[in-house]
Amino acid sequence: MTGATSMDICAQQWDRVRARLREEIGEESYTSWFARLELDRVSTDSVHLSVPTRFLKAWIHDHYSERLSDLWREESGSTRKVDLSVRSAVTRSLPLKAANAPREVVVERAVEPRPTAVSLVAAQNAASADVGAGSPLDARLTFETFVLGKSNTLAHAAARQVAEAVPGAGPIFNPLYIHAAVGLGKTHLLQAAAWAGAARGRRVVYLTAERFMYGFVAALKTHAAIAFKDALRSIDTLLIDDLQFLTGKNMQQEFCHTLNALMDAGRQVMVAADRPPSELDALDDRVRSRLAGGLVVELGPLEEELRLQILKSRSVALAEQHKGFAVPPAVLELIAHNVGQSGRDLDGALNKLLACNKLTGEPVTLDMAEAAIRDLVR
Repeated sequence: MTGATSMDICAQQWDRVRARLREEIGEESYTSWFARLELDRVSTDSVHLSVPTRFLKAWIHDHYSERLSDLWREESGSTRKVDLSVRSAVTRSLPLKAANAPREVVVERAVEPRPTAVSLVAAQNAASADVGAGSPLDARLTFETFVLGKSNTLAHAAARQVAEAVPGAGPIFNPLYIHAAVGLGKTHLLQAAAWAGAARGRRVVYLTAERFMYGFVAALKTHAAIAFKDALRSIDTLLIDDLQFLTGKNMQQEFCHTLNALMDAGRQVMVAADRPPSELDALDDRVRSRLAGGLVVELGPLEEELRLQILKSRSVALAEQHKGFAVPPAVLELIAHNVGQSGRDLDGALNKLLACNKLTGEPVTLDMAEAAIRDLVR
């Protein structure tokens, strides 16, 4: 087999792996996380892949390295581990191996399209490329999967109106500030707004407060602070989650400058935290004042009827993933009536039932459920 033939075969196998991955996780998730993943070469025991940022490398390694290895084995018939690296921003020019040394095949790939969301600085400053990668988006957290009830209707409507605004249109509620206790849907709404905004062609970035702080510090260390600031302020919509964790005078000052720059330029800002702006005592007064000047909406505790609807939705999703798992209506009503007032409490109860079902083979019944969730009953 010649080197060129080996290269062609590996490229074809990689194309099939990408097609299957795209089908499994959906177009939006694939574009956000895998569009810039490239096949560099195939050696005796490894598939060598590369991405442009350390952040993407870490995320793909933690979440998909095993799946990529499995897909490669299924498409190529050979078992190889996945080796991820961060490639240089400079276009590579790699020589093909000689025909008499086919143990390693080098494959040159065309540059893939940039993702529609979660990219800030890479195009402006290669040295700070990983700074601009946004926080991970969960493909399950969309407006379509958000279950509506009395306690969240206003916040949902406001978030949807913000996300579905026509590109170039002025902000309606700016900033939109959503606050609630843990597990009531803040992150779901922010990520849903990110997906919906990106789908409409808006330049959207979703960041946790922790990721914002990390990005700013990393930019300072790599002397890329100006590029970081300029890129962050050039987007259409900025979504910041868990703002209560934004600490440090310099960090808050930079966030305030970013907030002012975006809003003064007519760009949309959406923020989530665990309490209203007036109660974020650690924040600078100027930041609190600017946040309070927009639309502040609270997500209230989940009423029992809403908890039941959420349980129905999530039990159906689990049943689709786990053959033979089914939760009777009476059990769902038991959980809705007795377990917590947050989505995470409900997830915990369903996961307990799933574990009991899978580990013991026992079907989910009222008696089994009462025993399984005893420690979760409020």
